[in-house]
Amino acid sequence: MNQTATEYKEVIQACKNLFAKKTHDYGTAWRVLRLPSITDLIMIKAQRIRNIQQKGVQKVDDSITEEFVGIINYGIMALVQLELEDNTSLELTFAQLEPLYDRAVDDTYHLLQNKNHDYGEAWRDMRVSSITDIILMKLYRVKQIEDNAGKTLASEGVKANYQDMINYAVFAMIKLNGAKA
Repeated sequence: MNQTATEYKEVIQACKNLFAKKTHDYGTAWRVLRLPSITDLIMIKAQRIRNIQQKGVQKVDDSITEEFVGIINYGIMALVQLELEDNTSLELTFAQLEPLYDRAVDDTYHLLQNKNHDYGEAWRDMRVSSITDIILMKLYRVKQIEDNAGKTLASEGVKANYQDMINYAVFAMIKLNGAKA
């Protein structure tokens, strides 16, 4: 588990560094997005990864690893949006966002630890293509929950699904040796 903790932290640090730079460049323009829009942005990333995996060729320079970074950061943005009050300013500094980013990561990592305990790090035996498919499945689940106005009868809500997507994207990056963003 120590290896996973180290690898996880390396991937997240690379994602956070990029998030900080993009916050500097763009501000928090993403705050205008509703959760279904963030879900759709993650969907675009995951579908592109799957298309490249299936075709074996890509025509845009952004790497698969960069797309997994996008899934992680968009997932964290969704978790932050879930936490913020509706009347929170759209413009936030990175200093204001950083503790929210870190809390979302800590909660998500805690979920990973619990699942790794029970599943024995089964993800290490998975193919990256299967991880991509699971992320897509989670996205379709979230879209259905969103279409049902957040109401579920027996399922976990959107937060747990976003967390799972983040964790699977981290797994993919670890498997791709992509701790660098």
